[in-house]
Amino acid sequence: MKYYLIVGEASGDLHASHLMKSLKKYDNEAEFRFFGGDLMTAVGGTRVKHYRELAYMGFIPVLLHLPTIFKNMSLCKRDIQEWHPDAVILVDYPGFNLNIAKSVHRWRSKSQHPSPNTQVYYYISPKIWAWKEWRIKAIKRDVDQLFSILPFEVPFFEEKHHYPIHYVGNPTADEVRQFQRNYCENIQQFTTRINQLNAEQGITFCQPLDQRPIIALLAGSRKQEIKDNLPAMIQATRTLIGYQIVLAGAPSIEDEYYEPFLRDSRVRLVRNETYALLSHATAALVTSGTATLETALFRVPQVVCYETPLPRLIRFAFNHIIHVRFISLVNLIADREIVPELLADRFSVENIRRELNQLLPGQPARAKMLSAYNEVHQKLGEAVAPDNAAALMVDLLGKRGKSGQHENIGQ
Repeated sequence: MKYYLIVGEASGDLHASHLMKSLKKYDNEAEFRFFGGDLMTAVGGTRVKHYRELAYMGFIPVLLHLPTIFKNMSLCKRDIQEWHPDAVILVDYPGFNLNIAKSVHRWRSKSQHPSPNTQVYYYISPKIWAWKEWRIKAIKRDVDQLFSILPFEVPFFEEKHHYPIHYVGNPTADEVRQFQRNYCENIQQFTTRINQLNAEQGITFCQPLDQRPIIALLAGSRKQEIKDNLPAMIQATRTLIGYQIVLAGAPSIEDEYYEPFLRDSRVRLVRNETYALLSHATAALVTSGTATLETALFRVPQVVCYETPLPRLIRFAFNHIIHVRFISLVNLIADREIVPELLADRFSVENIRRELNQLLPGQPARAKMLSAYNEVHQKLGEAVAPDNAAALMVDLLGKRGKSGQHENIGQ
């Protein structure tokens, strides 16, 4: 069968690449075409666009790039129509992907599509439980099956909105488990290898790694996130003695973008090695997102840092408009505060420094957080998400093919 996948950022590329591998297990004739990244390309198929050409964050960047966004959206729709896949698989990225889902639904209802039974599957669902809950109407209308990776989404969709979904397990948890099973470097081997890689890549604007304990900085995967959060993270760690500060470089960000932030600081750079870095980190400063969950799964104590414009307004929105109490996946899964969240008006260099110092070895808050991480592990479970999702998708497509009928579970 033919699968058309659409992702908009690095984490989506990672999760989709694993899903593609799993689809191959259950469908030996699987063909792929996608808007994605290097990891998906390595699995095989045809990449139409790289996600770097899609990812714009914030109102102003999106506004400035609207012509490009609309051009990419039109290209995607046209390409789907010409390729007529059995399934369009959407991975997060709701602003773009829900528009694609709407078009596929419209073509299908008007019999304008060469393959009228093309299914729309959403893998890693839009986070409408946080805000834009009104999008549930579009999801019910345009998405045939939704595959959730967060356990608290099941009651939100099924009990509150009467929309049946599939909880398939958490792919990040499985990815971390796989990495830990295969990773065996000690810190000396890790630092030696990274220093050699940096030298080969010509990264000369930061010092080599050494053998001191590591404080990891995970400042986001988009330029705007890095610009907003990294300077304060660096400033907050300047007074730490006895540690080396190491930044996890995002796959989609070029070295040149990091250079102005890191030059004349004592921060080191590690490229495309976030899991290895977390394996050796003593503590971390993390921008909200998948990285907060990854850090917890590696059992690294963390402070969540998320700078915003108009912090007082954002705090008001968080208290009165946004429908969740937390921004980090760790706290959302636990449904209580396990890791401190320095958002909006709580975001400051002094607050970051104070919270980080409380998580260093010997501090009571460190042991408390590490113990609470067990609760997150337990709630996520041991299921292999991409395998579960792929098996369901292939089975559902097979049943659809036999019946020749389309059924939207949200109707």
